[in-house]
Amino acid sequence: MSNKAIRYTQIKSYTPFHSDFDPCPPIGKKYYRTPPNLYMGFQPPNLEQFSAKEALQKGTLWPAFYDYYENPYKKQVRK
Repeated sequence: MSNKAIRYTQIKSYTPFHSDFDPCPPIGKKYYRTPPNLYMGFQPPNLEQFSAKEALQKGTLWPAFYDYYENPYKKQVRK
């Protein structure tokens, strides 16, 4: 067996099908995110936990399962 780390990305993209006969312009790339729990085979014991207040704000008790959503379609503001 190899000891290489498994690489994955939480942000994925696809290009919707566009027919030659479609009167609308092509949409372009669409993006979606996959949650971190998909890449963790099982929940290990003694995982670090958020405080109760922070867990309610973030929507999960464990930092390993927290994923901040950043809108890929929102334009970045340059400073």
